[in-house]
Amino acid sequence: MRIYSPDFAYGTTIPSQYTCEGEDVSPPLIWEGVPGRAKSLALIVDDPDAPDPAAPKMVYVHWVVHNLPLPDKPLHPFKLARGASGKDMPAGSVEGINDWKNTGYGGPCPPIGRHRYYFKLYALDTTLPDEPMTKDELLKAMEGHIVDTAEHMGTYRKQEKKKKVA
Repeated sequence: MRIYSPDFAYGTTIPSQYTCEGEDVSPPLIWEGVPGRAKSLALIVDDPDAPDPAAPKMVYVHWVVHNLPLPDKPLHPFKLARGASGKDMPAGSVEGINDWKNTGYGGPCPPIGRHRYYFKLYALDTTLPDEPMTKDELLKAMEGHIVDTAEHMGTYRKQEKKKKVA
């Protein structure tokens, strides 16, 4: 199984339109090779470098989604459109609570340094309750049901403000 974004390669910079310095919309994602015995998918996007990559203290959660549908045909790609969070999510999918205590996607907004953002896709042998969950609640609900996993990672560092010259 594989997940990727057509807008940034693994380990490269996430375009600013998907961050707090841009439109703060979810990036387009594509997954393929989902195992035939999977019944649903879950997605967790988090930052293990919070608040400072030199001294991380927590993993900050940016997006939690479960009950994502499977591709129409096994092994075929499935596309999640740019800006899908909040308005154009596939039928049946459930967006959970991020660490801003909001439902849906919250883009990269690192206070200091370059952070890594992991997009982790889980193929599950079941569907989960139709209610928003936090990352911890989702991980607990997925226990014993994970068939396969895949991840994509991008990085982001806030743009330096240009100083005005008098």
